[in-house]
Amino acid sequence: MKPVVFLISLLLIIKSCGEPAGTHDPVYSGNPLFDGWYADPASRIYNDTFWIFPTYSDYYHKQVFFDCFSSPDLVNWTRHERIIDTTEVQWADSAMWAPASVEKDGKYYFFFAANDMYPGDIGGIGVAVSDRPEGPYKDMLGEPLIGEIVNGAQPIDQYVFQDADGTYYMYYGGWGRCNVVRLKDDFTGLVPFEDGTYYREVTPENYVEGPFMFIRDGKYYFMWSEGGWTGPNYRVAYAISDNPFGPFERKGIILQQDPEVARGAGHHSVLEVPGEDEYYIVYHRRPLEETHRNHRVVCIERLEFDSEGNILPVTITFTGVPARTLTDR
Repeated sequence: MKPVVFLISLLLIIKSCGEPAGTHDPVYSGNPLFDGWYADPASRIYNDTFWIFPTYSDYYHKQVFFDCFSSPDLVNWTRHERIIDTTEVQWADSAMWAPASVEKDGKYYFFFAANDMYPGDIGGIGVAVSDRPEGPYKDMLGEPLIGEIVNGAQPIDQYVFQDADGTYYMYYGGWGRCNVVRLKDDFTGLVPFEDGTYYREVTPENYVEGPFMFIRDGKYYFMWSEGGWTGPNYRVAYAISDNPFGPFERKGIILQQDPEVARGAGHHSVLEVPGEDEYYIVYHRRPLEETHRNHRVVCIERLEFDSEGNILPVTITFTGVPARTLTDR
């Protein structure tokens, strides 16, 4: 075979085997991230792995357990089934929902709400512990950590936030009211504020539920869900403050439905890549073809900021985000 013909043949063989590394289009997560009806996703990074702890989205009497999901790259997700359920939480009989997760000293703490309580009911916010993110988790207290209604806030939708000084706060509340409490270092109870009170109301304008907090460039970003969770106007708004207690003056909506993509986009969490100015918003939404109030799915998009630190409106997509691993940091 002549040298020129051989070279052309070799190039054709290489092309038929695929392009050289680094020339492919990126692989995307796609939305939803995984199969099944799930909502209220709490997201964390543990051990260079992405984790999502959602509500199993069904009727209250069927919503009696939690699954969680892990991924090395935001694209491939592993389901970990029944990390805790009502057989472990003796005071819970239904409506386990809206979890929060935090790691401390090699232990993983799982906060959850149960029983959709009203005045006089048994229920509220509980806490469980495990040696692994995927559980199994054991109920720590045998009773709710918060089992009463204070300042009109139903004890649900808790988010555990560690401040820059190491203090742990928990933001929570439904029925249009939001409280913040300070947690003991072992998460077994509450610590009073300087004035001796245990609950501080921080409800911003239009707040309904689903609070979330993070710090960026020394500023406190407080986020929440507005509208009705079963309707198309469910959405996420935010405020910025110089401290974790506000005041939180509403700046605007950053996540909402797109009538061409999905309805009811809300109740989110934020993933921050350690050491990078890189953020993702993890949220739930209702597919356009679904009418069942509990048929919701978990999705992800990039969270971007302008030059002044304002959060840019998020475009919800079917594409999701590019694959991203943490082991190359």
